Amino acid sequence: MYRLNPSRPRRLPRLLALALAALALLCGWAAASARAANYVALGDSYAAGPLIPNQLPPFGCLKSDHNYAHLAAPSFGLTLRDPSCSGAKTDHMTQTQNVEPGPNPPQFNSLDSETKVVSLTIGGNDIGFSEVAESCITLNPFATPCKDKYDAGGHDQLAERIEQTAPKLAAVLQGIHSRAPSARVFVVNYPAIFPETGVGCWPQEPIGWGDVPYLRGTEQRLDQMLATQAAANGATLVDWYKASIGHDSCKSLSVRWVEPLIPSELTAPVHPTKAGMAGAAAVLEVAIG
Repeated sequence: MYRLNPSRPRRLPRLLALALAALALLCGWAAASARAANYVALGDSYAAGPLIPNQLPPFGCLKSDHNYAHLAAPSFGLTLRDPSCSGAKTDHMTQTQNVEPGPNPPQFNSLDSETKVVSLTIGGNDIGFSEVAESCITLNPFATPCKDKYDAGGHDQLAERIEQTAPKLAAVLQGIHSRAPSARVFVVNYPAIFPETGVGCWPQEPIGWGDVPYLRGTEQRLDQMLATQAAANGATLVDWYKASIGHDSCKSLSVRWVEPLIPSELTAPVHPTKAGMAGAAAVLEVAIG
């Protein structure tokens, strides 16, 4: 005949207490992990690394685990949070980006009081980067479709868009400081797409000879705006452009940091290569020290 062990009822409260204590420790560990010192990488496709293996979710963002943030993060000793997303504009720092598959939550959601380092590459899509790239392709090296469309009559629409983006960038930098008050903020500019001099490399980069100086000047104007706003809003410029001179899209596959419109490797056209991301990571590491 089975006899009830009188000690069992007394054991149950003890077991429950031990289980609750273990649960409390686990929750405390999870909360501590969530509050751990971290590095947040914000930005658009030049931060995300479209098509560079291996791609990370949400897959509509075309984000690589070999973008500059992932390459640089191990040297910082901080947990990386990378909400960067191809196609992002300044608005997507505070708004959901509806990519497919996605969506990508507001990038600022990754910031908190324990964020110690923030990197940011943004602004290109605010001035219409993809639209400009598509509009400037030509089968005739003597044609200037870019200048004809964007600089007709001496009215430079792209210069105007850059000017209009400046206060948006300032608001982004101020938003970072307010959400992550102890963070050091680094603005990583855009690398050189074209050679520093000359008329480019049509047909490898199918941009008319007369449009190359105009587009080179436009990118330099965009990067200058980023530098100005970084200095005015408590951020440090990381000069990816300067480091990339001599590694533009006209160079050979083994040298270039930006892929031309007709790509030769698994990289989005007119975007950083894996080597370009490594170059950006190197200058970022030096800047952070």
